Amino acid sequence: MNKLNKRIGWIDQLRGLSIFLVVYGHNFPIFEKYIYTFHVPLFFIISGFFHPRTQDSNSLKKRFKNIIIPYFLWSLMLFLFWFFLGRFYGESTKYSLSVLKNFIGIFYAQGGREYMDWGIPMWFLPSVFLTFFIFYYTRKIKQIFLQILAISVLITIGFFLPFMFKTHFLWSFDVALAALVFYSFGFFFKSFFINLNKKHSLFLIIAFGVIHFTFFTLNSKVDMYRSIYGNELLFVINGISGSVFYLLFLKTFHQFKLFEFIGKSTIPILALHLRALTVIKFVLLFVFGFSVFHFSELEKFVISIFQILMVVPVIFLINKYIPILNGKIKTV
Repeated sequence: MNKLNKRIGWIDQLRGLSIFLVVYGHNFPIFEKYIYTFHVPLFFIISGFFHPRTQDSNSLKKRFKNIIIPYFLWSLMLFLFWFFLGRFYGESTKYSLSVLKNFIGIFYAQGGREYMDWGIPMWFLPSVFLTFFIFYYTRKIKQIFLQILAISVLITIGFFLPFMFKTHFLWSFDVALAALVFYSFGFFFKSFFINLNKKHSLFLIIAFGVIHFTFFTLNSKVDMYRSIYGNELLFVINGISGSVFYLLFLKTFHQFKLFEFIGKSTIPILALHLRALTVIKFVLLFVFGFSVFHFSELEKFVISIFQILMVVPVIFLINKYIPILNGKIKTV
């Protein structure tokens, strides 16, 4: 099997780190601004790693099955949970939320709490599929110069759309365009990073670390879901430098096996980590008598770990009986 195509442990660890940062970031830690500078760009870079080198309809169908079918299955289940139970408790009770709009949100995959109170983190799956879809067709351009030019134009449009239209685009279309900068970076540089030796990796860890930890303080808080980038150039610099820093760190010191495990099951964790937090709060409320949830920074970190651990048994069941919920096609 080709080295570029076989499963690579440190890439799974990288994906695991990314999903942990998603969970931790949703608990509003003191490091929230820092995490948001690179954790979603890192996911797009990893997705670019796995863009098929062969452009055919089968790869398009496979990616649809791996991303969009799990998205709709999970979104429908999350919506039903929200409809029958979730909207009557917690933060949801503070808002007059429309059931119809939240149902529409399953198909629109945007619009904030008004349309996705049942599961805002799920926005990423349709958006990354759109990025794949757009990149798939730009790759059909034969001349590499025109290909890069087309990608650059699409990225520019993605950054300008939020300024021109104050609206939420279907499947985060504008974000999908802007994310091409990270997705294409992952695609074109995958072999470079995989074949990089340890000496050169250590040098680049230092170089990109200096860039990353210098520049991330210069931009305002970013949020790709809401098309908030602050300074677009700084956003791109921070997204790439932070991603490369952690990418090469895990490639060089790839001993984080727990990250490797959860990196193979990011979809269930993405879908269920907020519901796991609901269970944690329920236990704290009805078992331990907590009525106000103001967690310390250490508690937020520990709770993030517990959220993922609570999903692990579900992951085993999914992988055995319903692998499509983890983006896998069951074979017989």
